[in-house]
Amino acid sequence: MAIKADNRFHLISIKKHSKKYACTNMAGIFFLSFIAFTLYLPTVMSQTKAQQYREQREAMVRSQIKARGIKSEAVLEAMRKVPRHLFVPYNMRDYAYADRPLHIGYNQTISQPYIVAYMTEALDVKPGDKILEIGTGSGYQAAVLAEMGMKVYTIEIIPKLAEMAGENLRNNGYENVQVKCGNGYNGWPEEAPFDAIIITAAPESIPQTLIDQLKVGGTMVLPVGPVHSIQTLKKVVKKDNGIKETTLLPVRFVPMIKSYN
Repeated sequence: MAIKADNRFHLISIKKHSKKYACTNMAGIFFLSFIAFTLYLPTVMSQTKAQQYREQREAMVRSQIKARGIKSEAVLEAMRKVPRHLFVPYNMRDYAYADRPLHIGYNQTISQPYIVAYMTEALDVKPGDKILEIGTGSGYQAAVLAEMGMKVYTIEIIPKLAEMAGENLRNNGYENVQVKCGNGYNGWPEEAPFDAIIITAAPESIPQTLIDQLKVGGTMVLPVGPVHSIQTLKKVVKKDNGIKETTLLPVRFVPMIKSYN
């Protein structure tokens, strides 16, 4: 009898332990599932957002750029690839692919996508060309040129913007861009001459110092005109005996300044 009683007691204790173990095991599985879900959800959301941005870039190229006459496949492809939303302030990302300029701080703006594409196409450059950009801003224009295979030297007069642009370009893998903080009117003489020069702020006249740093046969694209009025986008080609200017279209840019305090 003692043996039977002991067996019954032993069996009962095993059943109780099994139930307790099963509950503990289920709780553990639920906890691990919850952790996995919380880790997985941001990844899914991030992938979804990335896909949305890709679709917005494609729509931007199709409706704002190609539809308005930009024909260069190299320019169109670069505009499809460069993540413009990563070159604007976080609170402006929802507007990154809209057909409008955006404020990037320090009274500066990033040009609307069409103007970036238009000026880039007007440069008429090819992979491997050496480009000087005046007015780095957030780094977006430099990124487009770098995406096309150019060697880009870009100057920004506002220290915080130069720092931000450098970070934006590095974070997005654009290693063929050098950023310098300084006065754009001085150019980058130690790296001259350049195949092309693009200026994304408006001087009141074409800076001769920058013409001097342009190769013969090279192209400069820039807005020219006073601060508080409509300016003119110009294409300048350097010749052996001077320059040839072509007026492209009316524009509005921030002024090109010689100092920043």
